[in-house]
Amino acid sequence: MEKTETLSAESSQFDELQLENEHVVTKLWNKNFFLLWQGQLVSAFGDVIYSIALGFWIMQKTGSTALMGTLVAVSSIPRIVISPFAGVLVDRWDRKKLIVLMDFLRGVAILFVAAAALLGHLQIWMVFAAGIIISSCSAFFNPSISSSMPDIVPKSKLVKANSAMNIVYTGSSLIANPLGGILFNILHAPIMFLVNGVSYIFSAFTEMFIHVPKIERENVENDFWREFKDGFRFIWNFKGLKKLVTAACGLNFFANMAFVLLIPFFQKTPGLGSGKYGFAMSALSIGSVLGMLFASSIDVPYSKRYIMYSICGLLFPLVMAAFPFMPYILMLCLLFVGGFTNAIINVYIGATTQIVVPQNMRGKVSALMSTLLMGLTPISMAFGGVLAEFIPIKYVISTSLLLTLLGMISLLISEDFKKLINFNPDEQTLEDIM
Repeated sequence: MEKTETLSAESSQFDELQLENEHVVTKLWNKNFFLLWQGQLVSAFGDVIYSIALGFWIMQKTGSTALMGTLVAVSSIPRIVISPFAGVLVDRWDRKKLIVLMDFLRGVAILFVAAAALLGHLQIWMVFAAGIIISSCSAFFNPSISSSMPDIVPKSKLVKANSAMNIVYTGSSLIANPLGGILFNILHAPIMFLVNGVSYIFSAFTEMFIHVPKIERENVENDFWREFKDGFRFIWNFKGLKKLVTAACGLNFFANMAFVLLIPFFQKTPGLGSGKYGFAMSALSIGSVLGMLFASSIDVPYSKRYIMYSICGLLFPLVMAAFPFMPYILMLCLLFVGGFTNAIINVYIGATTQIVVPQNMRGKVSALMSTLLMGLTPISMAFGGVLAEFIPIKYVISTSLLLTLLGMISLLISEDFKKLINFNPDEQTLEDIM
């Protein structure tokens, strides 16, 4: 009974905060959202350039898929470990200052990598160290962004806001991926590292002018561990949310095994290479951008979102599992469909979770969900890299993506998840779907 009352109180407080926010913010493209959006656009573009350069640099230097998988895995560990605690702090601290500081620190770390590379002294351990710093900063940055979004745009425009923000990342991939493969052959890794470092510093500068409302706390002396447990308790008692997180853990495990091998797949497959990798990733990105535009422009009724999610959720792993075995042109088509369907999945999930989580819990819940979803990522990526040393890469990719169907099917048959994804904040309360 006590748990139910706690959730009800949080729900009531959430509704009041959302109504207040609606009166303060009336349009999507206000100054705060635009500054946040364009700052992320610049740094996201640099991120794609950096990832491509780093991937091919490691393959050139070592030729080891296992080392590459290990690097990605090790870089993910700090974010996974720190995120739950960072989420509690995000709900306590000034989110704007966290956003600016984390972008600045990531920029400095990458500039050190660029400087070492330009001087010819870059070593593998330096790349690992930079990856750990970047991952640690992301543990604070990501929940700060997710927590701030519903406070700088009206809830009625959260789907469009999430679409616009996701277009930043996929649009950057669309432009930077084909350029990345070409630029690597022309400019080489050091200059590409430098571009990413500068992009983070620029992003931090523009974010200094954003106004993010401070979270009103009833009791600033709340125990840290109590707040940490509150975030976990909210997810655990919210049946639809718990089902989403549980199923997604299995889905992400197998999907990450596949995605970490994309660069080695193109690098080692005769007739492909870095140039065709860039265009293949652009096909994925074009699909993602169009999927997000579709999600933001087509007004799918809340009651029909489950149907849309189901179609996309089943189609995505099937087309992605098939692409490694196809001729290059057909490969591009399948990647396009995969990007389109995955974008719709992510937009609906992102907007729904932002709507149902109370303002004073968004940071900790967002971070805890991220940790639970990414908890097995280092193992899955390292495992994928090791498997690819003994099994043809295309078979590892295809089998891993087919296995994601297990997680998706278990999610789609859940009535609690159906209630969550179809939640209509204008006609329902949280008690109706918990």
